[in-house]
Amino acid sequence: MATALPAQTARWHVFPDDTSLCADALARVLTAARDAIAQHAAFDIALAGGNTPRKLYHALRNVDADWTRWHIWYGDERCLPAEDSERNSRMARTEWLDHVAVPAANMHPIPAESGAREAAMLYARELRTIDAFDLVLLGIGEDGHTASLFPGHDWGTHTDSPDMLAVFDAPKPPPERVSVSAQRLSNAHAVLFLVEGAGKRDAITRWKNGEPIPAASIAPATGVDVLLDASANS
Repeated sequence: MATALPAQTARWHVFPDDTSLCADALARVLTAARDAIAQHAAFDIALAGGNTPRKLYHALRNVDADWTRWHIWYGDERCLPAEDSERNSRMARTEWLDHVAVPAANMHPIPAESGAREAAMLYARELRTIDAFDLVLLGIGEDGHTASLFPGHDWGTHTDSPDMLAVFDAPKPPPERVSVSAQRLSNAHAVLFLVEGAGKRDAITRWKNGEPIPAASIAPATGVDVLLDASANS
């Protein structure tokens, strides 16, 4: 398990409810997309799974954007069949991507159906086609995990850590997963955590107290923005 973490700058933004949190997240995503497209004609976004991102993705299907410039990546994936409803990529497609004009060639799902080791190797190769993510979306679990970086496992925090990690014996089902490493997730122009619910309050307290939880291992040079609803705020 990683113990010595890179220094992380976190900015905390508290909202009265999930509706206002989602509205702010939507505005941030669209601003990041416009800026990235203006700067280098593409927007590389890494998606998270979970209920809070689900609401954001549903909102994104109703906005006007230059979808042909968007490139869709994923921070982690469960090793399940490609069309399984528990897949992050399936959720993102159902809520958002099947309803907008992002070209198929711009979709980059993790091939987790191939097994953790094979998928990690294949996705690491695909990630070499981009430098930094323009925006990374993340959540946090009640144990402090983010993406599929769990306590008691390697988080890939070192400069020589691989871009992708094969995860076995995950404490949440399914036990076999694939995750982008902390150092690769940190190679981003912006990182946005979306957190809601009283169940996350203890993890947020530990994070604010400087405990070495996985969420604290994401340390881009620009810092991270954590959007919290009131019930999650410690």
